[in-house]
Amino acid sequence: MPRVTERTLRLPDVRTLGAPAFEMRLRVYYEDTDAGGIVYYANYLRYFERARTDWLRAIGAVHTELDASHGLVFVVRDLAVDYIAPARLDDELVVDVRVLEARRATMQLAQCARRAGEERPLVLSSVRVAAIDRSTGRPVGFPRWLAGRLAPAQA
Repeated sequence: MPRVTERTLRLPDVRTLGAPAFEMRLRVYYEDTDAGGIVYYANYLRYFERARTDWLRAIGAVHTELDASHGLVFVVRDLAVDYIAPARLDDELVVDVRVLEARRATMQLAQCARRAGEERPLVLSSVRVAAIDRSTGRPVGFPRWLAGRLAPAQA
């Protein structure tokens, strides 16, 4: 059984989350679904990854440029996911990113997937992402300019 510590991620209460820092729309395609036409659970992790990548790009933190200039890459440290309701073939989804906490070398984000035009989340996650040095695999602080852009939104 996994050991629960104070650092173990807990899912945020969706009612207390502030406005998203970023939103991305996507369509559910046949390839995203199982035989019943429901989005396969692991595909939500792909959707969340795409939203994080596009959010970082929007704030000027392009993965390839961070790697080339600082040797910095991002890794998922831990993740909690609540699958609340299914998305289906042809649904249009909105996947968002909210900054819950930013530290020297880690950030904790809440991410939500919901149908476009609806408020109720289908899937809710909390993810901690760490910055590491590509060559050593050790934690490394965010560049100062990026750290300033990672501040959580005030509710």
